Amino acid sequence: MTASPLNATSVFSALDEAPMTWRHYAYWLAASGGAFLDGFSVSGLGVALPLLKRDFPISPLFVGLIGSALVLGAVAGSALGGIGADRFGRKRVFIADMAIIALACFIGAAAPNARVILLSQFLLGVGVGIDFPTSGAYVSELMPRATRNRMTVATIALQSVGMAAAALAGLAILKLRPSTEDWRLLFGAGGVIALLFLSARIWAPESVRWLVAKGRISEARALLRTLLVEFGEPPVNLRANPVALVASTWASAPKAQDVGYSALFREAYRARTMLVSLPWMLMDIATYGVGLFTPVILGAMHLGAADAGSLAADFADAEGSAIVDAFLIIGFVASLWAVPRFGRITMQVAGFSGMGLGMLLLLFAAMSDNGANAHLAFVIGGFMLFNFAMNAGPNATTFTLAPTLFPTTIRASASGFAAASAKVGATFGTFVVPQLQAGWGLTGVVALMVAVSVAGLVTTAGLAHAVNEEGALEE
Repeated sequence: MTASPLNATSVFSALDEAPMTWRHYAYWLAASGGAFLDGFSVSGLGVALPLLKRDFPISPLFVGLIGSALVLGAVAGSALGGIGADRFGRKRVFIADMAIIALACFIGAAAPNARVILLSQFLLGVGVGIDFPTSGAYVSELMPRATRNRMTVATIALQSVGMAAAALAGLAILKLRPSTEDWRLLFGAGGVIALLFLSARIWAPESVRWLVAKGRISEARALLRTLLVEFGEPPVNLRANPVALVASTWASAPKAQDVGYSALFREAYRARTMLVSLPWMLMDIATYGVGLFTPVILGAMHLGAADAGSLAADFADAEGSAIVDAFLIIGFVASLWAVPRFGRITMQVAGFSGMGLGMLLLLFAAMSDNGANAHLAFVIGGFMLFNFAMNAGPNATTFTLAPTLFPTTIRASASGFAAASAKVGATFGTFVVPQLQAGWGLTGVVALMVAVSVAGLVTTAGLAHAVNEEGALEE
């Protein structure tokens, strides 16, 4: 690359057209740690809950509070994280949130009672919530244009990798060291993983686009020169093009009054804001309700070996959870190919449809006269279809919409508002599932998941026109 194309298409073309290198993947992995730990925490808590109920006297109401504390904390974290990342920078914020996640995991591992676990889950949610808008903005701003969509999808797909990893970790722990206190090892493992990601993030660079948007031209120029060398590009004389750099800054930046949450509901962005927030909220009601309580639901269907002892039953339920969670990984692989090929709206509608059908299969098994055990194929098949469709569609697309529909100065804020809306839905899902199971049984839980899946499909289709206003990530 020479100075010539830099003048023609602005300074950002240097990043957009850079070849994908191992450093891109390394920075992507560092930035995606929060999504991995979000999935690890949700699935790990799902495996831990039956053990916690045996270790501490916890009512169904308190179980719901523990589950909802994780996502309620994420509501506050997402709202603050988006604004913080736009104001203080992507790197500072995602270093801070990973430190919060590590601290929360270790507090949970050492908890002397259920109240401390409740506190640790809320703190963990805050850290995860801060990370969502920050990591989404960072990845979309750093990746080359050719791989941007795929790598942004891969970021949120790591959430499901984390869920599967936690299920496998819980399975291994219960197999090698059967004890009612094994939940401490699961929480502690999350803390160790968070420290590894924290170390990687200290090494990662700041976003050049954010530096330019803040008018920190000299820092942006120096960092861009370093990154071009790291990404295998011949160094360019950026000092010979200061006018192009400054011009690109102000030409693409929104006006001062358009910065912040208020800008999201101005006429230019209102439809986009609804599109990135409402379907994500509906998806998370189902995602967290099913993902967090998969072992509990399997146990309620009597698929565990309850006659072999309580810990053996927990092991069997964890084993079943690990099997169905494997389809999260398959869905993740499918999303990397399908979303860039067919588009986010198409895959979001298809994904919600598959989620609803999967829960209908589960509903049939739950309502059958001879019990769910007699319809094992429908139970496992329903979970598998739900997990596959969720990850191939809405779980990937909802995360990627905001970083590509909004400009740099409000990108993280838009992602933060969308993520906060999603976690409001997740809070509802995780709190209501235990109460619904206690009051209406498994049928009520699964019927709710069918309803929200259909609602997500209808909402996405109704707001799809906002994508027609979508522009490419600003140059």
